[in-house]
Amino acid sequence: MAKVKILVVEDEVIVARDIKVCLNKIGYEVLGSYSSGEKALEAIENNQPELILMDIMLKGKMSGIDTSAIVKEKYGIPIVFLTAYADVQTINKAKITEPYGYIIKPFKEIDLRTSIEMALYKFKKEKEKEQNTQNKIEVLYSLGIKTSDFIYVKSNSRLIKVLHSEIKYIEALKDYVTIHTQENNFKIHSTMKEILKKLPETEFLRVHRSFIVNLKLIKTIELPNLILENSNITVPIGGSYKDDLFDRLNLV
Repeated sequence: MAKVKILVVEDEVIVARDIKVCLNKIGYEVLGSYSSGEKALEAIENNQPELILMDIMLKGKMSGIDTSAIVKEKYGIPIVFLTAYADVQTINKAKITEPYGYIIKPFKEIDLRTSIEMALYKFKKEKEKEQNTQNKIEVLYSLGIKTSDFIYVKSNSRLIKVLHSEIKYIEALKDYVTIHTQENNFKIHSTMKEILKKLPETEFLRVHRSFIVNLKLIKTIELPNLILENSNITVPIGGSYKDDLFDRLNLV
């Protein structure tokens, strides 16, 4: 059985070393230990951990909370906070990023093992719920329950109706896509190809390997980018997609 891969973000050298020794003893694989949020983000980009142990208070410009917010948005990796501060103010700031647990320093081996196992279990169950929701969506589409003006998007185990007209653009990131609407952003486990199948070809077009745009919202084209209306959001135009884009526009 493969060992669970864990990344440690802790700026106290001695504490980081003790955590690594403890994790190895328990049976986890430590991908590395990093003292700042910036270095941790670089490491995550190159090595996808299955869980991150994150100290709330870090040296440098980014705190553990700041770093966790980015990790949640870009990678969706479960995080367990390490902290010597258990005051209400610190906890309230930390819980905004929805961590999968807290470990109060100093801690024992059993605390570390229990918190990690509970976090991994919770994360697994959430992914199963997401998959079940996705399966329900696929069933709806397979039954022909598909309209010309909206799609259903899963969010927190719910299905939310999103009008095509509300979608500004869609952005891909690894195994996820983010649907950017007028009011909300929905991060879902899918691919650009699958998303395109669910949208009307007359209204949406892939203009880049990582971007689909609502054609009705294109305000300006200044190669190699386009700008969307009501937001001034700039979206890159991929070289291989440029001809398709111009073919679809009403040029005069």
